[in-house]
Amino acid sequence: METIQVNTSQHVAIDYPMAGLGERVAARLIDLGAFIVVGGLLMLLTILGLANQSEILLISIWVIFGACYVFYNLISEIFMNGQSIGKKLLKIKVISLNGGQPSIGQYFIRWVFRLVDFPLTAQVGGLICIAATEKKQRIGDVVAGTTLIKTVPRTDFNHIAFHPVEEEYTPIFSYVDQLTDRDAELIHEVISTFHKTNNADLIYTMSERISTHLAITIPDGMNELDFLKTVIKDYRYITSRTD
Repeated sequence: METIQVNTSQHVAIDYPMAGLGERVAARLIDLGAFIVVGGLLMLLTILGLANQSEILLISIWVIFGACYVFYNLISEIFMNGQSIGKKLLKIKVISLNGGQPSIGQYFIRWVFRLVDFPLTAQVGGLICIAATEKKQRIGDVVAGTTLIKTVPRTDFNHIAFHPVEEEYTPIFSYVDQLTDRDAELIHEVISTFHKTNNADLIYTMSERISTHLAITIPDGMNELDFLKTVIKDYRYITSRTD
């Protein structure tokens, strides 16, 4: 499975699988389907309820609808962190090839090149390019320096593996409440990735980041993996007492 390396907020590199052709097509169809439904409803309202209204009102409604259709992908990706409704449902998103969030300029370039990827090539130019390129990029992605990845579903904190914590538990690290829920989810994600890939560098890097952030030293006899598990357990115990 093709992957791309993404740097997290803790500067830990995690490999994410790239979105395939099928997922991208399905996301596009969902977005198009939504506009077809809305357009059909507007047509019905135009026939049934707005036929006697002013011509300017009717034109204005359809101009707004057309503008929403034209600019939908650009606006949604900018304000929805690289996703449209279809991409969000399919759990895929646009990222820069350096692993970060694309700039507005990159979003704009890939949006402009939708003309080349779809209308000007009879809807197949982008599909052929995605299938042929190593990083699953349509023409707009190649020019903008972006691609699509499969997003890891956000961890429900109540389902973290090191939960629940027993009532009589005594935390080892008392400053773990300086972390956020997202920090704890990221630690859990790193541990899960380690168990799947045996990439110990992830554990070493994350443990170093967390120990530095909390200004604590890993105790003698505790390895980095156990340290991260303990941090999670302590965090859950301490935050559950303050909820």
